[in-house]
Amino acid sequence: MRICLFEDRRAADLRPLTFTRPASHLLCGLTTLGAKQARYFGANVVGHLCRPVLAEWLRAREDAPVNDPIWLRAGPTVLVNGRWLAPHTAPIALQDWLADGPFIGTANGEIAFAALDQRRLQAVSPATVEDCLRDWAQSLPCHEVGGALIRYSWELIEHNSAEIARDFEVACDPTEIGDHSTDITLVGPGDRLFIHPTARIDPHVIADTTNGPVVIGEGAVVTAFTRLEGPCGIGPHTHVRNAQIRGGTSIGPHCRVGGEIEASIVLGYTNKSHDGYLGHSVIGEWVDIAVGVVAADQRCDFGPISVPVNGAEVLTNRTKVGSAIGDHAKIGAGVLLNCGSSIGAFAQVLPTGGLAPREIPALHEVGPGGLKSLDATQSLAVTETVVRERGDEPVPQLSALYRALAGMPEPISEVAPLMPPALSLRKIA
Repeated sequence: MRICLFEDRRAADLRPLTFTRPASHLLCGLTTLGAKQARYFGANVVGHLCRPVLAEWLRAREDAPVNDPIWLRAGPTVLVNGRWLAPHTAPIALQDWLADGPFIGTANGEIAFAALDQRRLQAVSPATVEDCLRDWAQSLPCHEVGGALIRYSWELIEHNSAEIARDFEVACDPTEIGDHSTDITLVGPGDRLFIHPTARIDPHVIADTTNGPVVIGEGAVVTAFTRLEGPCGIGPHTHVRNAQIRGGTSIGPHCRVGGEIEASIVLGYTNKSHDGYLGHSVIGEWVDIAVGVVAADQRCDFGPISVPVNGAEVLTNRTKVGSAIGDHAKIGAGVLLNCGSSIGAFAQVLPTGGLAPREIPALHEVGPGGLKSLDATQSLAVTETVVRERGDEPVPQLSALYRALAGMPEPISEVAPLMPPALSLRKIA
């Protein structure tokens, strides 16, 4: 089956994470949204409709058709919203619906995907896909297919625990499930523990599977005196150093993590090796979080938290929301991040003596002197240095993407003033 993952306008509400990637690349559980969508349909060919600025990088990364009208119109294709958190299994009726002809699949009344014939695909492009979908929703049969359309970053956290448990059932080799390490101390059922044969587990590591599975991926390293509470996932080649990883946490590949992390998602290649607290947060790739950083996730008065999104304050109606931090951001030693903070890609946050502003746009620095813009050329040169220090070579298409994005600043709301820590910093037990 052919599917094509598209971006809609609401993908912008997932910034700063979607500033540098399509929504389908966001991690939830042990796999990305796009991987779940491909699994749902049993897709053997996956294409993309995305912002033009992402096209060359995505084409190189995925080795897949991107914004390619010839490929798109070559046969019947399912257009899938990249924000859709697909169920793990398709309904039995799906094959009958596909056989009956074009139709719309909805999740709680929102369009999740459209199964289309070649004739209808003639009008589709990245610029027209949403208008086409609205028209088809008025003329084609609609079937409720389940799942959810992710609107804001904190919704990824809300689904993460359940997605770890579901992904565990389909993504882990059942012959490797169980306690195969004499070094790990297991609390809870052994059939909820997966340790890849190439992972290294030091003595005095605890895995608590009481509330959900614990997954330790290929080539991962977990050092002594670490506690892993399920549901949680440690990605391939990630190092966990004397850390407390609480339930509902997904750590992507090639990370370095330490301190306490609770109910958070780290996409990959991020360095948070030191003590500190990260709660109910979503962190992009290549982020550097220094020693003693606290990312608060709860107000002292336990009130609902608002988050700056695309220039407006959004009331979440949740009492626990941490930070969303974009790719290549750098958080300095001892920085205190308020709950509901949004830190843009390539931003730098220096200690201020109080809580940092809740919104820091891409390619800006905040410190004792206030907010100032960063030199884009210098910032992008630093990103290439960071990549090389980790043993990788910068991908030319990714460097070109960063240069293009440097000229496309994010919309921001009024920057919040610096505040003393007592106002809303989470009380750490």
